[in-house]
Amino acid sequence: MQLSLEQATGLCRMAALGAGANEEAAQSLAASIVAAETEGLSTVGLAHFIDYLEALEAGRIDGKAEPFITRPALAIYLSDARGGLAHTGFDRTIDDLAKAARLFGVAIFSQKNAYTCGALGYFTGRLAAQGLVSFAATNGPAVLAGSGSVKPVYCTNPMSFAAPAADGAPLVIDQSSSATAFVNIRKAAEDGERIPEGWALDASGNPTTDPAAAMKGAMLAFGGQRGANIALMVEVLAAGLSGANWSLDAPWFTDGPDSPGTGLFVLAVEPKLLDPNFEKRMKDQLDRLRRRYGVHVPGRARAEAAEKAAARGITAPKAVVERISEFAARYSS
Repeated sequence: MQLSLEQATGLCRMAALGAGANEEAAQSLAASIVAAETEGLSTVGLAHFIDYLEALEAGRIDGKAEPFITRPALAIYLSDARGGLAHTGFDRTIDDLAKAARLFGVAIFSQKNAYTCGALGYFTGRLAAQGLVSFAATNGPAVLAGSGSVKPVYCTNPMSFAAPAADGAPLVIDQSSSATAFVNIRKAAEDGERIPEGWALDASGNPTTDPAAAMKGAMLAFGGQRGANIALMVEVLAAGLSGANWSLDAPWFTDGPDSPGTGLFVLAVEPKLLDPNFEKRMKDQLDRLRRRYGVHVPGRARAEAAEKAAARGITAPKAVVERISEFAARYSS
């Protein structure tokens, strides 16, 4: 089905309200979901939005939670999401976080007790749009085997890095510590497709290309031990510093009544204090890498897709739109 961005945002907002969110949470969530869909990230777009709606309905997300935000130091913002969305506390803080980064050179946003945050590049990309270099890390329920383990001990533990470039799209790197994202394995299971070797183990610890068996076993880190070490680093930044649930202690995000209680870490840096010409140098370097050496520059494709979507709208599976519309109808009625 074809939807304009205005239609998609309005539908998602009404669906979130129908599922039990308040106005602030509904707007924060709708904006993040539509942004992911416009950038071509369909696995964390409208299809994943259904997970949020069902979590709101079941109480895994408290749609009326008021994040409690403190400032333990002038350059640090600490948020307790109180079982709500990851987005709400960040949305409340982003402008102050950017101001602090410009004043002190660096600023940190740290959050605990939230539902999973979806596309992590949504957080870093918005800071890059304000001229800041940023890094983010988050965790979730355990699905990823650690180094030397065949049992899940970490989430896919994604990380994202973004940097502004003059007169163009920012660099936005958004990737998991696992060989692939969990939603890709789940989609393969739904579509009846095999997954590549090296993505996962079954429940007995054996390599598998069966996505259903993979979801009962453990995902594998990219790059073996090195990727697993990065997953551990992400876990420390996201859950260790914030006081959030370790992945081993996080309830599952699609079942039960409890929030996974995950963590989020965001670092913002003001590059102009280090090099006033940073954005121009960044643009020149990215252009050289792309044009002379054929390097794929993360972020460009997302920006181009978003630009096209702004003009043409988005196309989503009919079943997905109908399921979202069921929640929206509750608010309308």
